Amino acid sequence: MQSVAQHNRRIHPGSGRRRGPDFPKGRQVDPASLSEVRALLGGRERRRDLLIEHLHLLQDHFGCLRARHLAALAEEMRLALVEVYEVASFYAHFDIVMDDEAPPPRLTVRVCDSLSCELAGAMDLLAGLRGRLGDAVRVVRAPCMGGCHRAPVVAIAHALHEHATFDKVAAAVSAGGSRPAVPDYIGLDAYRTAGGYRLLGACLAGERKPEELIGILEHSGLRGLGGAGFPTGRKWRLVLQEPAPRLLAVNADEGEPGTFKDRYFLETDPHRMIEGMLIAAWVIAAAEVYIYLRDEYPQCRAILEQEIAAVEAAGLAPHVRIHLRRGAGAYICGEESAMLESIEGKRGLPRQRPPFPAQVGLFGRPTLCNNVETLHWVRDIVERGPQWFASHGRNGRKGLRCFSVSGRVRDPGVKLAPAGITVRQLIDEFCGGMVEGHVFKGYLPGGASGGILPAAMADIPLDFGTLEPHGCFTGSGAVVVLSDKDDMKAVALNLLRFFEDESCGQCTPCRAGTEKAVKLMTAPRWDEPLLNDLTQVMSDASICGLGQAAMNPVKQLLRHFREDLLSPAIAAHRGPLPASGERDGPASAGG
Repeated sequence: MQSVAQHNRRIHPGSGRRRGPDFPKGRQVDPASLSEVRALLGGRERRRDLLIEHLHLLQDHFGCLRARHLAALAEEMRLALVEVYEVASFYAHFDIVMDDEAPPPRLTVRVCDSLSCELAGAMDLLAGLRGRLGDAVRVVRAPCMGGCHRAPVVAIAHALHEHATFDKVAAAVSAGGSRPAVPDYIGLDAYRTAGGYRLLGACLAGERKPEELIGILEHSGLRGLGGAGFPTGRKWRLVLQEPAPRLLAVNADEGEPGTFKDRYFLETDPHRMIEGMLIAAWVIAAAEVYIYLRDEYPQCRAILEQEIAAVEAAGLAPHVRIHLRRGAGAYICGEESAMLESIEGKRGLPRQRPPFPAQVGLFGRPTLCNNVETLHWVRDIVERGPQWFASHGRNGRKGLRCFSVSGRVRDPGVKLAPAGITVRQLIDEFCGGMVEGHVFKGYLPGGASGGILPAAMADIPLDFGTLEPHGCFTGSGAVVVLSDKDDMKAVALNLLRFFEDESCGQCTPCRAGTEKAVKLMTAPRWDEPLLNDLTQVMSDASICGLGQAAMNPVKQLLRHFREDLLSPAIAAHRGPLPASGERDGPASAGG
């Protein structure tokens, strides 16, 4: 598919051509390679759903995926070679290399080029690092890594380095800084001392009933906080009504540019999510739980591996088996049905609906899909009562929301605020106002796909259903604040390029539409009638939300920021982004 090739060329230059006659035909398995694969897999099961996990083993060990090893892996797992190759070539974090080619450098430095990082000078950093680090290090651009509040962000291997500068990155590379830094967090003992797992214990002891907990969640008004906003209690009830066996899938693959709240929960208080997950599994009688974690969060994976093992050793999860699955660099896998496909060891292609995952989900079984933040609130809501949660809110809305705020504010970060707060209130009360010298011009209320609104519309409550009449939505609460120094045309182009790269390629409207939109947007004058036609087709005919919402930035730009189409690009668009009083960053080269 064209988009897969584009995707691979973006993250791994040259890898987009790894198809066709170059690849070995059939099962030409080299005995030495088969021995290497078998030794690496050891006693691990060879099930199809573990294919991506096994590809990670090969990639981590050899630094790439050799064609001979892919053929050996196919033989060992009793899969067709094409089944292994199509998965390996789909995900951005896998490097496929022909046997007669030199491998890529062992170390890859990824420079985030998403909006918040581009505002902070990421493009200058990318260009400078390629010359600074030399041929022994591969430097590539990559999509959002969940560090928007500390932009610009660089990943050395997969370890995040935030507030990145030329000197900091060069020093980290020289020091071998590719190991993820695990932050301090609330561990099992501290969590239990503060009352953690008492609610789960009461559930397992029969002191609480599933219907009781579902009722509490329904009355609290808690909704899915991954973006869709479906009422949580109702979703639990719908899954419970389906025949057993049932499964639970935890979506920790937040890849929406501007979003990093789930990372915050996992890095600070992971057991609150884990307890919520175990309670949810008990309510729906799920015997197995799958946590799907984005590969850009290796520090979170280290935390979860350690703390899940501690929970199991403490006998706190006798009712369920917990699986931790690793993503491989695909934004589309944040869509729940694409996530399920990936957990099954396949390409992350969204499924047609109906049926919905609650009916036919993971491995064909009824599956409850919940986001990290949604599960984070379960314990508090049940222990404190639904009225406690519903008592929060502003402007007629109810509940609490965590907003990921980045861009031109003094104090970016995760902000716990009442549902229904406006972006103006969020900036003034929670973010210390705008950065000095910047005047509030516009904002993204829901990440790349949520649209762009002007400062004149900054008093709309940020909640489900409030922004939709204006062609936008709050989604997962990713708020990116823009100023008079930013060229909104360049902002919209950044967002469309992201969608072009991240389209899974399954449906023509999205695959061809995003590419066509970028070409039209880079022309000296925009063909508005054609852009409007393209927007209509993509919105109506794309399979999933990526294609359906990809043109939101264009629609909002044409509606609210027409002056930016007529004026020259604003030079400061790619300039440095100070925040919190102090910011190390590359000097602006203009834009």
